[in-house]
Amino acid sequence: MCSETRRNFCICAAAADSSQASESSSGEEIDRLIDKLRSTDSQLLPQIVAENVLAFDSKFWLRLATRTDLCKSEDDEVDLEELASNIMQLVERIVQKTEEKIETSTDVLMAILEPVAGSKNEEIVWPPRDPDALQRVRKELMHRESAGYLDDGFLAEVNAQLRQAKKDADKPGLLALLQKVLQLYAATFLAKTSYAKRDGVVDEAEELLENIISADSEAWDSMIRSGVDLGGGPVKSVDLRKMAKKRIERILLRTEGGSYKQRILVEYLKEIERSVDMVVAAFSS
Repeated sequence: MCSETRRNFCICAAAADSSQASESSSGEEIDRLIDKLRSTDSQLLPQIVAENVLAFDSKFWLRLATRTDLCKSEDDEVDLEELASNIMQLVERIVQKTEEKIETSTDVLMAILEPVAGSKNEEIVWPPRDPDALQRVRKELMHRESAGYLDDGFLAEVNAQLRQAKKDADKPGLLALLQKVLQLYAATFLAKTSYAKRDGVVDEAEELLENIISADSEAWDSMIRSGVDLGGGPVKSVDLRKMAKKRIERILLRTEGGSYKQRILVEYLKEIERSVDMVVAAFSS
């Protein structure tokens, strides 16, 4: 193997060693993957590399280098060197696209925050001085959601900034705004589907829940008080809580387990459950 190729193998192995968090593959698995990559048509190679991107750790690159050194023919050696070069380029492109997507998520979040946050150097005042600012935040978020930007990458970005704001402890305005963005995201998603009317019959408990979901969290308590039977409303508090629990069950069944989306939607509904419990407790006392 030429010295330049050996150097590239070593660089890839070192980089993979510092960046890969997955469990390393066994030698037999690595050999099977190398054989599969080697026999794959060049047009299908990007797909195979993408599907196995976490397998390209330090053990993979060192094994590929060893197999290249052990080749009995120059043609086989050249084939493996070309394969290694192609894999390196494809992995680099995948990493680059991932980084671009993270940057895009940051840009999307900044656009959503802008009506309240203004420029990056401004301190965020909470509640906003402009009474219409949150409506503009909601409008921008709904626009981005309809365009398909609010994926788990976006939610990961919001959560990362939320953790940093909590850690800094000196940006209460930013912390409150990011929490509001997650609430608006959950409300926007959950409001897409209505279960209140079935076969021409309106379920009053479900209708009340859907109205609460779409409302600002500051209005929840008053809506619950006026909507449940304890406050003279038409809905039994136990039925309202039952509807919230059923919504949570649907979310758990229909979203990816452990995803940011699932966690945010479930937490939003649990906040509503807690508000119902607090209102009921207040009536009882």
